[in-house]
Amino acid sequence: MPPHRLRLRLTLLYCLMSVISGAVLLTITYVLAKSVTPVLGPRVAGGPLAGLADGSRAEDGVGSDATGNALLVLPGIALAIMALLSLALGWLLAGRMLRPIRTMTGTLRQISGRNVHERLSVAGPRDEFKDLADTIDGLLGRLEAALDGHRRFVANAAHELRTPLTVEHALLEEPLIDPGATLESFRANFERLLAISDQRGRLLESLLTLASSEHTRDRGEPVDLAALAARVLRDRGPELDRRRLRVETTISPVRVHGDPTLIELLVTNLCANAIHYNVPGGRIEVGTRRADGQAVLLVANTGIVVPPDQVDRLFEPFQRLHRIADDGHHGLGLSIVRAIADAHEATIAARPRPGGGLTIEITFPEIGALRSSGR
Repeated sequence: MPPHRLRLRLTLLYCLMSVISGAVLLTITYVLAKSVTPVLGPRVAGGPLAGLADGSRAEDGVGSDATGNALLVLPGIALAIMALLSLALGWLLAGRMLRPIRTMTGTLRQISGRNVHERLSVAGPRDEFKDLADTIDGLLGRLEAALDGHRRFVANAAHELRTPLTVEHALLEEPLIDPGATLESFRANFERLLAISDQRGRLLESLLTLASSEHTRDRGEPVDLAALAARVLRDRGPELDRRRLRVETTISPVRVHGDPTLIELLVTNLCANAIHYNVPGGRIEVGTRRADGQAVLLVANTGIVVPPDQVDRLFEPFQRLHRIADDGHHGLGLSIVRAIADAHEATIAARPRPGGGLTIEITFPEIGALRSSGR
């Protein structure tokens, strides 16, 4: 857009309004003057100006035209002068009104990824310009938080990927520098390399899921949340038995609208988190219910004590309460849960249990209860 285009448009608008107002005023004055002229004639009929009045009446047509022209010419000249003054004053007034916009534009042009922490910080009484500046400051704040989160995510991802690469390099180098390496040592190293490769593959798959789960708002279908939770628990049966975990279910028929694959991954990650961070002989509670026209999924588990101020951090990528080496977990499970919940406009409520462990509730917009015949 050319510079000062908006200022020029505002100037022309001010000038046009002034000219229109002046033209309307001139028209009203002319009409009033024309209506007053015939009234003044009879008042001078018997007086010393009677002869002049008679002469005026004799030349009434010419006099009226001259009077009308006089009533139009001089005010018309004044209107033209006023139009020129309106242009000048309108230009100054428009510049004064647009000055805050120019100031904000100049500041925003200087903000980049290096100084995204800067703000407009417009002072003064609350008006449209201050509201706009405050809105932009809020947007910059959210952008800064997103960039910081992106930087942390990249750093954590690089760290998680660097570790298996280092181990792989060591495993490949070990038999090469060992003159006494045997076939068994090669085989053992290759088995460890395969395990590391599988672990890295799961990490990359989790990263792809985390990246794509936020773009599913336009795709979806009815999903039986109760049947899904029951199936996930059934598939996890051997692991539950191996860890001697007791499962309590309170599953009621309920369904939601969304991507079936992602919602199943959400339930799976919640159950996997409840199993992995539990204690031997502990307990897991899984439930689905309807509440206030919404569908609620609950997964709770016993386990170690979770400080209340650490709960939100657990939903960040690569964040774990206690890091366990070579446990096959990368701290992405709950972050994927949050991304999938956000993509389905669901809310997450997580709180620590008094005796240890965590209680997580996911609240989805419900699309109606399932009929028993449809299950």
